[in-house]
Amino acid sequence: MAVASGRSRDELAAYLALAGLPGIGPARLRTLVAAFESAQAALRAPHGAIAALPGFSRAGATAVRSCSLETGRDILDGLARLGAMLLLPDDEAFPPLLREIPESPAWLFVWGDVRLLKRPAVAMVGSRNHTAYGAAAARILADGVARSGVVVVSGMARGIDAIAHAAALDAGGASAGVLGNGFGVIYPAANRTLYEQMMVHGCLVTELPPGERPHAGAFPRRNRLISGLAGVTVVVEAAPTSGALITADFALDQGRAVLAVPGPITSPTSLGCNKLIQQGAKPALAAGDVLEELGLPGAAEAATPGPPPDLSDVQRTLWDTLVAEPQHVDALVAAAGTDAAAVLTALTDLELRGLVKQQPGMRFGIT
Repeated sequence: MAVASGRSRDELAAYLALAGLPGIGPARLRTLVAAFESAQAALRAPHGAIAALPGFSRAGATAVRSCSLETGRDILDGLARLGAMLLLPDDEAFPPLLREIPESPAWLFVWGDVRLLKRPAVAMVGSRNHTAYGAAAARILADGVARSGVVVVSGMARGIDAIAHAAALDAGGASAGVLGNGFGVIYPAANRTLYEQMMVHGCLVTELPPGERPHAGAFPRRNRLISGLAGVTVVVEAAPTSGALITADFALDQGRAVLAVPGPITSPTSLGCNKLIQQGAKPALAAGDVLEELGLPGAAEAATPGPPPDLSDVQRTLWDTLVAEPQHVDALVAAAGTDAAAVLTALTDLELRGLVKQQPGMRFGIT
């Protein structure tokens, strides 16, 4: 595990132990460490001196005094077992954009290629219960910006988040996933394959210690990191009550640009996006619109993405056949020139990756 420069293991352990105290939060943690010049000194500070600090009470001072260094050591051990790292705000590798936001995190746990957190990035968020249109839009935009060297940031949720991450990786680009739980917990379970791909080819980020389960309060705080890591936030599809709109609100509070993909006025999952556009958000009609907001107006417009490079021969044949229009499974068997079992297996794999969708009457189409 990489450690913060100039800090001993026990200093890091003390910092994490204090960070885990209920109700302390990043602001109080900074106050505490600054007042006593180190986290270890804060653990040993007199009760009255702690209680006298702004934002602290006698009960809070008691909690600090009873805090165990072992709590932090356990977290460091968990990170070491995974090969993950701890970043503090004054570390050189800490994402510079996160230092600028309100409620900037006082620590981050990172697993994967930490260098991605300093590259130009776009946040892409949207509905878990998306439409085929939303999935296609997410894939086109993520593919286009990823091919231009921009990191795609999202929340590792099912739906638009997962599609955006996968499209960026399929394009040979980079993606960063922000979790609402600790490392070692795969949520949702259906994203296991994506989770493993992100560890190898991308980067995972969280404020929660290894093994911590997701809970409702973690997701709004995760959303501020999604927008905070990116220069631009794109809402692909969102109902009026969607969590994606919370991320858009955070982006606006952070002084970042918000774009929205317009959709049919009859689609509930486009109501939130259309409202954002009505309120002044720039429509995201192509990857070039996003790149322009990032200050990359010279970047080439991305075309509709082609097939991922790792498709098998049968899968590639099916993709080429389905690009023009949906086809019945019998037509796909004929086009593939192989048996029905092999075609159905290939279609199942493509469907699990979100590339193909089954329609009524055993017809299949590109999503």
